[in-house]
Amino acid sequence: MFDYRPSADLLAGRAILVTGAGGGIGRACVLSLLAHGANVVMLSRSRRKLESLYDEAEKSWPGRSFIQPVDFSRTGPEDFAAVAASLEERFPALDGLVHNAAALGPRSPIEFYPERQWQEVMQVNVNAAFLLTRNLLPLLAKSADARVLFTASGVGREGRAWWGAYGVSKFAVEGLMQTLAQEVGTTTSIRVNSLNPGGTRTAMRAAAFPGEKPDTLPTPESLMPVYLYLLGPDGRDLHGRALDAQNFNP
Repeated sequence: MFDYRPSADLLAGRAILVTGAGGGIGRACVLSLLAHGANVVMLSRSRRKLESLYDEAEKSWPGRSFIQPVDFSRTGPEDFAAVAASLEERFPALDGLVHNAAALGPRSPIEFYPERQWQEVMQVNVNAAFLLTRNLLPLLAKSADARVLFTASGVGREGRAWWGAYGVSKFAVEGLMQTLAQEVGTTTSIRVNSLNPGGTRTAMRAAAFPGEKPDTLPTPESLMPVYLYLLGPDGRDLHGRALDAQNFNP
Protein backbone atom coordinates (compact mmCIF):
# COMPACT_ATOMS: atom_id res chain seq x y z
CA MET A 1 0.00 0.00 0.00
CA PHE A 2 1.15 3.55 -0.78
CA ASP A 3 3.18 4.99 2.09
CA TYR A 4 2.41 8.69 2.36
CA ARG A 5 2.43 10.63 5.61
CA PRO A 6 1.35 14.20 4.97
CA SER A 7 1.20 16.94 7.56
CA ALA A 8 -2.08 17.63 9.34
CA ASP A 9 -2.43 20.93 7.47
CA LEU A 10 -1.90 19.43 3.98
CA LEU A 11 -5.30 20.68 2.75
CA ALA A 12 -5.71 23.74 4.96
CA GLY A 13 -7.96 26.32 3.34
CA ARG A 14 -9.13 24.01 0.56
CA ALA A 15 -12.79 23.32 -0.15
CA ILE A 16 -13.55 19.82 -1.41
CA LEU A 17 -16.85 18.18 -2.33
CA VAL A 18 -17.32 14.42 -1.93
CA THR A 19 -20.28 12.55 -3.42
CA GLY A 20 -21.46 9.26 -1.98
CA ALA A 21 -20.28 10.53 1.39
CA GLY A 22 -22.71 8.50 3.50
CA GLY A 23 -20.60 5.36 3.79
CA GLY A 24 -17.63 3.33 2.61
CA ILE A 25 -14.90 5.14 0.73
CA GLY A 26 -16.85 8.40 0.64
CA ARG A 27 -17.21 8.51 4.40
CA ALA A 28 -13.56 7.65 4.97
CA CYS A 29 -12.59 10.33 2.48
CA VAL A 30 -14.62 13.00 4.26
CA LEU A 31 -13.03 12.26 7.63
CA SER A 32 -9.52 12.06 6.20
CA LEU A 33 -9.90 15.35 4.33
CA LEU A 34 -11.20 17.07 7.44
CA ALA A 35 -8.33 15.64 9.49
CA HIS A 36 -5.90 17.26 7.07
CA GLY A 37 -7.41 20.72 7.16
CA ALA A 38 -9.99 20.83 4.36
CA ASN A 39 -13.49 22.24 4.40
CA VAL A 40 -15.67 19.42 3.11
CA VAL A 41 -19.07 19.41 1.45
CA MET A 42 -20.72 16.01 1.82
CA LEU A 43 -23.24 14.80 -0.76
CA SER A 44 -25.36 11.69 -0.30
CA ARG A 45 -28.91 10.58 -0.94
CA SER A 46 -29.28 9.61 2.74
CA ARG A 47 -29.92 12.60 4.99
CA ARG A 48 -29.72 10.32 8.01
CA LYS A 49 -26.20 9.17 7.14
CA LEU A 50 -25.10 12.70 6.34
CA GLU A 51 -26.40 14.04 9.63
CA SER A 52 -24.68 11.25 11.54
CA LEU A 53 -21.39 11.95 9.75
CA TYR A 54 -21.82 15.69 10.29
CA ASP A 55 -22.32 15.17 14.04
CA GLU A 56 -19.16 13.04 14.17
CA ALA A 57 -17.17 15.60 12.19
CA GLU A 58 -18.32 18.53 14.33
CA LYS A 59 -16.85 16.93 17.45
CA SER A 60 -13.31 17.10 16.06
CA TRP A 61 -13.44 19.74 13.33
CA PRO A 62 -16.28 22.16 14.10
CA GLY A 63 -17.48 24.46 11.36
CA ARG A 64 -15.66 22.77 8.47
CA SER A 65 -18.21 20.25 7.19
CA PHE A 66 -21.40 20.91 5.24
CA ILE A 67 -24.14 18.51 4.17
CA GLN A 68 -26.02 18.45 0.89
CA PRO A 69 -28.63 15.68 0.54
CA VAL A 70 -28.90 14.80 -3.17
CA ASP A 71 -30.44 11.70 -4.72
CA PHE A 72 -28.66 11.37 -8.06
CA SER A 73 -31.28 8.97 -9.38
CA ARG A 74 -33.96 11.68 -9.09
CA THR A 75 -32.00 14.86 -9.67
CA GLY A 76 -32.32 17.06 -12.75
CA PRO A 77 -30.11 19.80 -14.24
CA GLU A 78 -31.78 22.53 -12.18
CA ASP A 79 -30.90 20.69 -8.95
CA PHE A 80 -27.22 20.55 -9.83
CA ALA A 81 -27.31 24.24 -10.71
CA ALA A 82 -28.73 24.89 -7.24
CA VAL A 83 -25.88 22.90 -5.65
CA ALA A 84 -23.37 25.02 -7.54
CA ALA A 85 -25.10 28.24 -6.52
CA SER A 86 -25.03 27.16 -2.88
CA LEU A 87 -21.31 26.47 -3.04
CA GLU A 88 -20.61 29.80 -4.74
CA GLU A 89 -22.26 31.57 -1.81
CA ARG A 90 -20.08 29.66 0.66
CA PHE A 91 -16.64 29.45 -0.97
CA PRO A 92 -14.57 31.73 -3.22
CA ALA A 93 -13.43 28.64 -5.14
CA LEU A 94 -13.78 24.87 -5.14
CA ASP A 95 -10.48 23.04 -4.83
CA GLY A 96 -11.62 19.45 -5.21
CA LEU A 97 -14.45 17.29 -6.50
CA VAL A 98 -14.46 13.59 -5.64
CA HIS A 99 -16.96 11.58 -7.68
CA ASN A 100 -17.57 8.61 -5.40
CA ALA A 101 -21.34 8.01 -5.61
CA ALA A 102 -22.34 5.00 -7.69
CA ALA A 103 -25.15 2.51 -8.26
CA LEU A 104 -24.30 -1.16 -8.77
CA GLY A 105 -27.46 -2.40 -10.45
CA PRO A 106 -28.12 -6.07 -11.20
CA ARG A 107 -25.37 -8.37 -12.40
CA SER A 108 -27.02 -9.87 -15.44
CA PRO A 109 -26.28 -10.75 -19.06
CA ILE A 110 -26.99 -7.91 -21.49
CA GLU A 111 -29.65 -10.08 -23.13
CA PHE A 112 -31.76 -10.03 -19.97
CA TYR A 113 -30.73 -6.73 -18.43
CA PRO A 114 -33.80 -4.73 -17.27
CA GLU A 115 -34.13 -1.43 -19.14
CA ARG A 116 -35.32 0.60 -16.17
CA GLN A 117 -32.36 -0.41 -14.02
CA TRP A 118 -29.98 0.20 -16.91
CA GLN A 119 -31.24 3.77 -17.10
CA GLU A 120 -30.98 4.22 -13.32
CA VAL A 121 -27.34 3.07 -13.19
CA MET A 122 -26.40 5.31 -16.11
CA GLN A 123 -28.17 8.24 -14.47
CA VAL A 124 -26.30 7.90 -11.18
CA ASN A 125 -22.89 6.86 -12.47
CA VAL A 126 -22.58 8.91 -15.66
CA ASN A 127 -25.26 11.57 -16.17
CA ALA A 128 -25.13 12.90 -12.62
CA ALA A 129 -21.33 13.03 -12.70
CA PHE A 130 -21.47 14.97 -15.96
CA LEU A 131 -24.10 17.44 -14.73
CA LEU A 132 -22.43 18.05 -11.39
CA THR A 133 -19.03 18.55 -13.02
CA ARG A 134 -20.40 20.89 -15.68
CA ASN A 135 -22.07 23.09 -13.09
CA LEU A 136 -19.02 23.18 -10.81
CA LEU A 137 -16.36 23.85 -13.44
CA PRO A 138 -16.57 27.66 -13.12
CA LEU A 139 -15.98 27.41 -9.37
CA LEU A 140 -13.18 24.86 -9.84
CA ALA A 141 -11.54 27.16 -12.39
CA LYS A 142 -11.29 29.86 -9.71
CA SER A 143 -8.97 27.65 -7.65
CA ALA A 144 -5.21 27.94 -7.99
CA ASP A 145 -4.82 24.16 -7.63
CA ALA A 146 -8.04 22.24 -8.25
CA ARG A 147 -8.72 18.52 -8.63
CA VAL A 148 -11.47 16.40 -10.14
CA LEU A 149 -11.21 12.73 -9.20
CA PHE A 150 -13.53 10.16 -10.78
CA THR A 151 -13.97 6.74 -9.18
CA ALA A 152 -13.13 4.03 -11.68
CA SER A 153 -13.41 0.24 -11.64
CA GLY A 154 -11.52 -2.68 -13.10
CA VAL A 155 -14.68 -3.70 -14.95
CA GLY A 156 -14.67 -0.28 -16.61
CA ARG A 157 -11.18 -0.79 -18.01
CA GLU A 158 -11.61 -4.32 -19.29
CA GLY A 159 -15.07 -5.64 -20.07
CA ARG A 160 -16.35 -8.48 -17.91
CA ALA A 161 -19.43 -10.60 -18.46
CA TRP A 162 -22.55 -9.94 -16.35
CA TRP A 163 -21.44 -6.56 -15.07
CA GLY A 164 -23.95 -4.88 -17.35
CA ALA A 165 -24.72 -1.22 -16.82
CA TYR A 166 -22.20 -0.82 -14.01
CA GLY A 167 -19.29 -1.94 -16.17
CA VAL A 168 -20.46 0.10 -19.16
CA SER A 169 -21.00 3.17 -17.00
CA LYS A 170 -17.46 2.92 -15.66
CA PHE A 171 -16.10 2.80 -19.21
CA ALA A 172 -18.07 6.01 -19.78
CA VAL A 173 -16.57 7.57 -16.65
CA GLU A 174 -13.09 6.91 -18.03
CA GLY A 175 -14.09 8.63 -21.27
CA LEU A 176 -15.52 11.58 -19.36
CA MET A 177 -12.29 11.88 -17.38
CA GLN A 178 -10.10 11.79 -20.48
CA THR A 179 -12.25 14.29 -22.40
CA LEU A 180 -12.40 16.72 -19.49
CA ALA A 181 -8.67 16.41 -18.85
CA GLN A 182 -7.93 17.32 -22.45
CA GLU A 183 -10.24 20.33 -22.27
CA VAL A 184 -9.03 21.91 -19.04
CA GLY A 185 -5.40 20.82 -18.95
CA THR A 186 -3.90 23.87 -20.65
CA THR A 187 -6.50 26.53 -19.83
CA THR A 188 -7.01 26.07 -16.08
CA SER A 189 -5.23 24.76 -12.99
CA ILE A 190 -7.72 21.87 -12.74
CA ARG A 191 -6.13 18.43 -12.72
CA VAL A 192 -8.39 15.52 -13.64
CA ASN A 193 -7.80 11.81 -13.00
CA SER A 194 -9.66 8.57 -12.39
CA LEU A 195 -8.88 6.22 -9.52
CA ASN A 196 -9.80 2.55 -9.27
CA PRO A 197 -9.98 1.69 -5.54
CA GLY A 198 -9.87 -2.05 -6.25
CA GLY A 199 -11.60 -4.57 -4.01
CA THR A 200 -12.39 -2.69 -0.81
CA ARG A 201 -14.38 -3.53 2.32
CA THR A 202 -17.60 -1.68 1.45
CA ALA A 203 -21.32 -2.43 1.27
CA MET A 204 -21.25 -2.27 -2.54
CA ARG A 205 -18.44 -4.80 -2.71
CA ALA A 206 -20.37 -7.11 -0.37
CA ALA A 207 -23.44 -6.82 -2.61
CA ALA A 208 -21.39 -7.65 -5.70
CA PHE A 209 -19.50 -10.53 -4.08
CA PRO A 210 -21.73 -11.95 -1.33
CA GLY A 211 -19.54 -15.03 -0.84
CA GLU A 212 -16.37 -13.03 -0.23
CA LYS A 213 -14.93 -12.62 3.25
CA PRO A 214 -14.82 -8.86 3.97
CA ASP A 215 -11.86 -9.13 6.32
CA THR A 216 -9.67 -10.25 3.41
CA LEU A 217 -10.07 -6.85 1.75
CA PRO A 218 -8.39 -3.49 2.42
CA THR A 219 -10.46 -1.02 4.42
CA PRO A 220 -11.50 2.32 2.92
CA GLU A 221 -9.29 4.04 5.48
CA SER A 222 -6.21 2.22 4.18
CA LEU A 223 -6.69 3.88 0.77
CA MET A 224 -6.77 7.43 2.10
CA PRO A 225 -3.05 8.19 1.58
CA VAL A 226 -3.68 7.91 -2.17
CA TYR A 227 -6.66 10.27 -2.02
CA LEU A 228 -4.71 12.78 0.07
CA TYR A 229 -1.80 12.72 -2.36
CA LEU A 230 -4.02 13.22 -5.41
CA LEU A 231 -6.14 15.97 -3.83
CA GLY A 232 -3.23 17.83 -2.27
CA PRO A 233 -0.35 19.89 -3.67
CA ASP A 234 1.88 16.84 -4.28
CA GLY A 235 -0.56 15.52 -6.90
CA ARG A 236 -0.43 18.56 -9.18
CA ASP A 237 1.68 16.81 -11.85
CA LEU A 238 -0.76 13.93 -12.34
CA HIS A 239 -3.34 14.71 -15.02
CA GLY A 240 -5.47 12.65 -17.38
CA ARG A 241 -4.33 9.43 -15.73
CA ALA A 242 -6.22 6.19 -15.09
CA LEU A 243 -4.81 5.25 -11.69
CA ASP A 244 -5.12 2.27 -9.32
CA ALA A 245 -5.19 2.82 -5.58
CA GLN A 246 -3.84 -0.54 -4.51
CA ASN A 247 -0.63 -0.33 -6.55
CA PHE A 248 -0.35 3.45 -6.62
CA ASN A 249 3.19 4.70 -7.19
CA PRO A 250 3.42 8.24 -8.57
